[in-house]
Amino acid sequence: MERLPTWLRRRLPEGEVYFKTRKLLRDLNLFTVCEEAKCPNVGECWGNGTATFMIMGDICTRKCGFCAVAHGRPLPLDPHEPVRVAEAAKTMNLTYVVITSVTRDDLPDGGAYHFLRTVQAVKEALPDAGVEILIPDFKGREENLRVLLEDPPSVINHNVETVRKLYRKIGRPPEFYDRSLSVLEFYSKNGIIVKSGLMVGLGETMEEVLKTMDDLISAGVRILTIGQYLRPSRQNLPVDKYYSPEEFEELKQKALSKGFIGVESGPLVRSSYRAEELYREVSGIL
Repeated sequence: MERLPTWLRRRLPEGEVYFKTRKLLRDLNLFTVCEEAKCPNVGECWGNGTATFMIMGDICTRKCGFCAVAHGRPLPLDPHEPVRVAEAAKTMNLTYVVITSVTRDDLPDGGAYHFLRTVQAVKEALPDAGVEILIPDFKGREENLRVLLEDPPSVINHNVETVRKLYRKIGRPPEFYDRSLSVLEFYSKNGIIVKSGLMVGLGETMEEVLKTMDDLISAGVRILTIGQYLRPSRQNLPVDKYYSPEEFEELKQKALSKGFIGVESGPLVRSSYRAEELYREVSGIL
């Protein structure tokens, strides 16, 4: 693996809170995207007593070229998982709970009802907490998307991931780009704060990034995260470019100028990074 620029190097996780958080998650048999996706911020987040829960197992039905999560045939859903997520969130005294998942194309609803049950369990355990969910596309079917309207979270996040041109490169049909935009637009039109995220460093041009921002704004997205793609293993796509902190700041300013209300842009930014702060910023304006 190539040597990382200095601004991408992180210290190894340490501290009592980090290990306490890890033990709680192990005891409750819960997965987190922090571990499964090899997030570089796991030490910081767990060290602060927070985590992003990953539901519906740790095996994804899709194989995207950038992702570290295992792919293959998943196990059946665990009906008790929503309650365990809620128990963990309550034990951690979270004021803002972020939940994501693997993609489950093997399920008729793509896992929408499992998301709903998890949101409801967290709300019951922590009625004053905000809830943000980072969802797959639920096969793009409106009947699946509508499930979450029964008891919507504070924020619905769905990552477009990269520019349209690179969808085939990352292992997704190009039409999935438009599917993702339609998912975001559906929830925006139904009055929910909508968020999305981009990786850079896969071979995109600045013009393509700016066009993607325009597409997201048109779909009703108000919160945007932009982070550096990091190659999880030799089996994943190579990095085309490492953006500097100054370039990420430039991207942030361009995003704000286009109308995004909350923007987090930086080399180590990921979808749930500063999620609560971004939500508070946006909800105070809308």
